[in-house]
Amino acid sequence: MIIKEKIIQLFEQNNELSVKEITDKLLVSKQMVHLVLTKLMEENKVVKYGRVPKTVYRFIDIPDIDHKKAFNTSEDSKTFLNEHFLVITEVGNMLEGIEGFDYWCRKRNLPIQKTIDEFVSTQKKYDAFKGKDGYINGLEKLRSTKGFDKIWLDDLYYLDFYAIERFGKTRLGTILHYAKQGQNKMLMRILIDEIREKIEEFIHIHHINAVGFVPPTIRREVQLIKVLQTGLKINLPVINILKIGGIIPVPQKSLSKLEERINNADNTFMLRGNQSFKRLLLIDDAVGSGSTLNQIAAKIKKSGVAEHITGLAIVGSFEGFDVITDV
Repeated sequence: MIIKEKIIQLFEQNNELSVKEITDKLLVSKQMVHLVLTKLMEENKVVKYGRVPKTVYRFIDIPDIDHKKAFNTSEDSKTFLNEHFLVITEVGNMLEGIEGFDYWCRKRNLPIQKTIDEFVSTQKKYDAFKGKDGYINGLEKLRSTKGFDKIWLDDLYYLDFYAIERFGKTRLGTILHYAKQGQNKMLMRILIDEIREKIEEFIHIHHINAVGFVPPTIRREVQLIKVLQTGLKINLPVINILKIGGIIPVPQKSLSKLEERINNADNTFMLRGNQSFKRLLLIDDAVGSGSTLNQIAAKIKKSGVAEHITGLAIVGSFEGFDVITDV
């Protein structure tokens, strides 16, 4: 039996183990155990909790689905669910497609087939907001939001909505939420894989020749936007946007009033460098009010760094002035 199989067997017996417990039981090196655990995490079979020296690894016990119900679901519906549905359980398991939807329904005592039909219908209603190129245009929502003295962004797009009615967070919204809140590098890598092609396509369609990443406003050990900047590997010049603040940093998402968010963005972001570009892409993880992107765009335009500025968020709110507070 190879080491990987032995470690899986140990997890099946104990569910939760530390590296020391595995090395003591199997009499193998720590290096070998770490290699196997890394592989198991990549395969979504094991999840890591805590920090050194109190790190443990927990076996992901995927609940059985009702195969009869799944079998009666059309192949088109299964494909649609695979593309659109993902749930992360209360114990940290990631379930996709029909498997995840079956779990979601059972938790709420809902009939799976009827609820699948309702989900497909609801999701398609929101997908209709995507243009022919597959992106959601959020500029009109920004323009219709009262409180802005001027709209400095020339364009604003989302890859998807953060959440939809009744069913909550979208697939991208779910991955983004747990990646950012949990500072989970595995989910961040999954997110990058999900969006890389769409962002590359967007850059090509809009003839972008420079990018900027909106810096985080909440201090975290692992910053999603920094991981995105490194992982997306966009082969274009990157403008330097800095987040500054007073003695007490005030995160944008802690402010519920639009005027407060505009004032915060005006006074806590600055630019470094004197580059000049024709078409700049500003990338953010989530857009609620749009105040951060718009006020950064104002600074960029006033400084002459770019002529045309397009904002692109991974996810955005659906309507009106809506602050996405939980990311």
